[in-house]
Amino acid sequence: MRNKFGAVKTDVNGITFDSKGEAERYEELLWLEKAGKIVGLKTQVPFEIIPALLLPDGTKWQATKYIADFRYYDRDKGVWVTEDFKGLRTEAYKLKRKLMYKEHGIVIYETGRGKR
Repeated sequence: MRNKFGAVKTDVNGITFDSKGEAERYEELLWLEKAGKIVGLKTQVPFEIIPALLLPDGTKWQATKYIADFRYYDRDKGVWVTEDFKGLRTEAYKLKRKLMYKEHGIVIYETGRGKR
């Protein structure tokens, strides 16, 4: 079944990815991990970018999170990589990308069709 952007959910090793391209990228990262190029591969890693808020009238707003597609340590570069597989950069994503840098000092590495 396709989502509103035309992507098809795809399963790999019991993990459901939002698109076939993201699933393929996961398989590439698994290969890099097996080859020893990266370590600590995780999927769907949450980061809080705006904490929960309590308004003066007692209304509670939940924390806002960014969910990274992948996070791993690149042994050649000696850095942790937070990666997002993108087909389309929505306005919400662009804002969350900026907040990730502001709050955590993390620049998101973007991959996608033709970006690898």
